Amino acid sequence: MSQKIAIAVIHGMGSQGAERPAPHEYVFSHQMYFGLRQVMGDAFFDNVIWREIFWSDILQKRQDDYLDHLVDNEGARWPWMRGFAMNRLADAAAYRRGSGDMGSRTYQAVHSRIGETLEDLERLGGGDTPLLVFAHSLGGHIMSNYIYDQFANKPVVAPNSSFQRFETLTHFVTFGCNIPVFTFNEPRDQIHPIQYPGKRVEMRDLGKPWWLNFNDRDDFLGMSLAPSSPHYQAMADRGELQESWINTRPWITGMSPLSHNLFWKDRNFHQMLSPLIKAASAADILDTPKPSEPAKLVA
Repeated sequence: MSQKIAIAVIHGMGSQGAERPAPHEYVFSHQMYFGLRQVMGDAFFDNVIWREIFWSDILQKRQDDYLDHLVDNEGARWPWMRGFAMNRLADAAAYRRGSGDMGSRTYQAVHSRIGETLEDLERLGGGDTPLLVFAHSLGGHIMSNYIYDQFANKPVVAPNSSFQRFETLTHFVTFGCNIPVFTFNEPRDQIHPIQYPGKRVEMRDLGKPWWLNFNDRDDFLGMSLAPSSPHYQAMADRGELQESWINTRPWITGMSPLSHNLFWKDRNFHQMLSPLIKAASAADILDTPKPSEPAKLVA
């Protein structure tokens, strides 16, 4: 295989560290990267350009400083439970889309990180590189919003190229997905999924899904998309969206809510992802984008 493949990986809520790593470093996704590399072989993976969308540091220091004050100065108890709640609830609360503007400051800062990562991937692979996005937890909601903003012509980061508009996207993978949590602000029949943005990808089989949503039944933060609205259901019925319940390993922690973070190192999950990467490597990228339909409201 000689064609380069670009993979952007984004984390969800929770502490990933208060310092932003270098673009080439693997932090939260290192187990997935090396697991896939072992499954698929070094010769194949040498053509994979892997970049993390790291945004935890945008909020982490302020959260840590506040918790330290509660515990050290005010004697608050159960610091680890407070930290668990802070690193999840505060992330979701700070990242909000808003209405009639470009979203919260955190929304803008996180989306700027996505834009920087896409620019880096394009610089390394070129504008004709097939693109895959792997999004964990809240990261799925973030990427869904980012792609929607491109279609709605109000992006935080104006795309400079077809690649940065996701026109070479072959697959969007969400795991431990909690997008449905953010859909209850609108009537159920007004919740629309993003449309497929890969206008330059010559689809080999239109019946195959481009959005794959993986969840573990023991993960209380992992949710199916289709029941959230008739439009998500229609997407699944058309074969564009595929939802799968999997059992993450190891078994002991995989049979508990701790399963939420096991996707990164689960070898069986890596084997489920490898055919998507191989399919991307064989994708034909068109010179001229296919026309798209008007954008709709996204969850």
